[in-house]
Amino acid sequence: MKILALSDRVVDEIYSSRVQELFGDVDLLVSCGDLPYSYMEYVVTMLSVPAFYVHGNHDRPEYTANGGSLTEPGGWVNLDERTVQAGPLLLAGLEGSLRYKPRAPYQYTEGEMWGKVVRLIPALLLNRMRYGRYLDLLITHAPPHGIHDGEDLPHRGFEVFRWLMDRFRPRYLLHGHKHVYRPQTTRTRRGDTTVVNVYPFAVIEVGRVVSPTHTEEK
Repeated sequence: MKILALSDRVVDEIYSSRVQELFGDVDLLVSCGDLPYSYMEYVVTMLSVPAFYVHGNHDRPEYTANGGSLTEPGGWVNLDERTVQAGPLLLAGLEGSLRYKPRAPYQYTEGEMWGKVVRLIPALLLNRMRYGRYLDLLITHAPPHGIHDGEDLPHRGFEVFRWLMDRFRPRYLLHGHKHVYRPQTTRTRRGDTTVVNVYPFAVIEVGRVVSPTHTEEK
């Protein structure tokens, strides 16, 4: 399967009629959050493939020109705390970032994210019983702690994601949240998992990532 993963910034070429020319061969859409819902709806309408997302910490209702509002992106399935099968792949998702504002939506303390992971575990164990493996793709907004994250609290990654990778061994962890403005590592291998910062988009094929950036071990 060929996957188009999006996060954090609208890409003009994708938000245009060229999206079919450029990405008409993808089998699956993934969003790692912090994108306008209208943008997401446009992409899934133009490409007409299964689409899955998690919320980013900046996600908010979007007001439309006719006076209405979008509170979720139409045509996309929310993956937070759940696992689904998409073709041959098993996907799961965890939304949000580390909490840096009290009561802000889609922000969690490390302990709160541990709770979300614990609630996901029964579905992963069921995957193992049914399919012989726990997970292929873990979709998150924030990165794991120490992999592609920042030193400031809003951009620091979650420790529990490292535990989750080590215990359940997804083939890929796809995340956004950390913007990339200069050449830097956006693919990192940890054990059996390749961690990919998809900002602002990445094309992933099963078994390889199409990207000009390099991979490091972590």
